[in-house]
Amino acid sequence: MACSKLFLGDLPELISKVIQYFRYNHKTLHSCILVNRLWCRLAIPLLWEDPFSIKDPKNYHFIKIYLHYLNDDDKTKLNEYVIHNELFPTNTLFNYPSFIQRLNTYKVCYSVQKWIATVKTSTTSNERYFVRNTNLTFIQILNFTKLIYKSLFLIFIENKVNLHSFEVTLPKDIDIDWFDEIFELILQNPNFIYNIKNFEINLYIITADNITKFLRVVYSNCYSISSLYIIVPKYYDISTYSIIEKSLSQLINSQENLQKISFGFNKFPLYHSLLSLKSHNCSNTLNTIIFYYVNFKDIIVLNEVFNQLNVLESIHIVCCYSLDYNFIQQISNVIRPFKLKSLFLHETLQIESLKLLIQKSGNYLENFGISFGITDNESQQLLPLIIKYSSKIKYLETTWLDNESVYLLFSLIENITQNLSYLIINYIDFNYFDRHNISSIILQNLGQILPLKLEYLNLILSVNTSDLKIFLENFQNTFIKKFLIRNTKNDESQDILPYIKEYIVKKKRVKYLAISKTFYGENEDLFFQKDVVKEFQLHDIQVLNYDDLLIDFYNFIKEVD
Repeated sequence: MACSKLFLGDLPELISKVIQYFRYNHKTLHSCILVNRLWCRLAIPLLWEDPFSIKDPKNYHFIKIYLHYLNDDDKTKLNEYVIHNELFPTNTLFNYPSFIQRLNTYKVCYSVQKWIATVKTSTTSNERYFVRNTNLTFIQILNFTKLIYKSLFLIFIENKVNLHSFEVTLPKDIDIDWFDEIFELILQNPNFIYNIKNFEINLYIITADNITKFLRVVYSNCYSISSLYIIVPKYYDISTYSIIEKSLSQLINSQENLQKISFGFNKFPLYHSLLSLKSHNCSNTLNTIIFYYVNFKDIIVLNEVFNQLNVLESIHIVCCYSLDYNFIQQISNVIRPFKLKSLFLHETLQIESLKLLIQKSGNYLENFGISFGITDNESQQLLPLIIKYSSKIKYLETTWLDNESVYLLFSLIENITQNLSYLIINYIDFNYFDRHNISSIILQNLGQILPLKLEYLNLILSVNTSDLKIFLENFQNTFIKKFLIRNTKNDESQDILPYIKEYIVKKKRVKYLAISKTFYGENEDLFFQKDVVKEFQLHDIQVLNYDDLLIDFYNFIKEVD
């Protein structure tokens, strides 16, 4: 079939599909640009669909390319702060702003700040812009940053971008002031958001009046959202929360094809929002619900809502509160299968209630985690339930295990070997003896029970070289795509690098590697040992920053489901 397409003249279509495969491999996309004009034309849009999120290679020079598209008035404003280097061409090969697909307000702000810091300290003639005054005051830098921030959004609006994802993240007071200006731009140009498919709003430190106005603009102009993520901080009072929650309900009701919704950090009942899911549109389109740090206390409409969702395939409960008898009774009254795909526990449990939940839904469970709030006794009662009822787990994360629970963990891993792809074992204990004892037990017994292939393994342990050697010798039949080690040993331990080279690098047992050591609060990351990084690259192993390779449970669920 592929050969026939070649002869029929479909080579560009085939090349396009190949390049799409490298969508998130930015180094490879950069190489594709250099092949020929066709490859360049196909790769450039992928590189520019979300440059604010690219981690590797990371630079902020794309901002100066965007600034080429400023209108004359904004160029005049920009000239108050910078000098334009006339050596650079005035035309660009592509309309780069038109390729933007995803925007995150916080990432845009952060990138602008980093770019200004670069321009402010630059002394090379290779830069397109120079700061007129390198001794800018704090207020001047703030105004300069705000000007670039607003200008970027104006450029995107004027280029009539077809935005796919829009994330409004407001973690600081300063960002709220800036977003007010962006909100005015959107208010004047509602087509900017008319076609977004993924919408995330993180409502930190913002007034109910501002957020309801913004939500009104969204639900009055955009009906195409398929994935909706809502984070509502706990510190709102009940009256403010009620106003916001009603606006969120209107947003939900307005959507014609809502397939996934996430509720996060809700302190008060999700009454109107949950009941909105019963609407005709949602009841026949919604297939995924995520509850993230939601308190189920006083929520009394769960069975009423779940019984109306005709195509619901995936339910995720992450770090939620009050998984008690009242919650379980409502779930028990759901006549449809309760397809619980994810369960991450972090507070004291009512084991009997949880047992009923796992009995009802354990066979659907694919992602499971327990965190610091779970006691040793609870772990010892909980893990046998998971072993008995949940054999399809793909993602497993455990924290702070006692001696008995460690061996239950081994049994669980053996029980799910055929499905397990992601494994995180995080053991941190301030008791010196226990920390080293448990870490030793894990390293001495884990290697021989791992599956033949893992997508991701992260070990946060107190590592002795003798124990590590045993682990590495035992897992020689396993290939790990992403392997992370954080050594929490707070004494002068032996160097683990020779063992990594001998058992991992030379035998090519991993593709991506990250190693970090914590020594009395200070972190040392292998990524910054450039000679070692180059040496490992010769063996086709890429060393990355530990924090960049970390997987967050909530983000993992958002992306894979």
